[in-house]
Formats: sequence, C-alpha cells, structure tokens
Amino acid sequence: MPEQQVGWLLAIIVGAVAGWAAEQIMKSNQGLLMNIILGIVGSIIANALFSIIGIGFGGVIGYLIAGIVGACILIALGRMIKGRRV
Repeated sequence: MPEQQVGWLLAIIVGAVAGWAAEQIMKSNQGLLMNIILGIVGSIIANALFSIIGIGFGGVIGYLIAGIVGACILIALGRMIKGRRV
C-alpha cells in the first residue's frame, strides 16, 4: 500500500513539472492544477503514441519527457479547438 501512495505522489510531482515545462515551452498561462492534469494526461497520451511507433520510456526522466511532449500536444490541441469556435 505505501508503494502506491508514493507512486501517486510521484505522478503528481512529475505531472506538475511536466505541465509547467510545457507551459513555458508553449508560452501558455495555466494554473498549478491544470499543469498537473496536463502533465499526467499528457504523459499517458505520449507514452501510448510513442509505444505505437516503438519508442519506450522508463523511469522518472522518461515519464517527465513523455509528460512534457504530451502536455505540449494537449495545449496545441486546445488552442486549435479554441480557434475554431471563434
């Protein structure tokens, strides 16, 4: 049970850092909660996309890289959707 708690805590921390990095790269203005969500969801999406093309990431650094890439993709998709509504 303690291992799962550390896993979730680590996912939140890595997600926050990945979301913040993506926010800086994409010149976006999100809040802390949105950074965490973008980082975690972005990591899941990027890992799925990378596994399709045969690239696998492992460890905290791998998840951080995948989270940054995925969060950037999500920010770009959000901008595309926002742009079409206007």
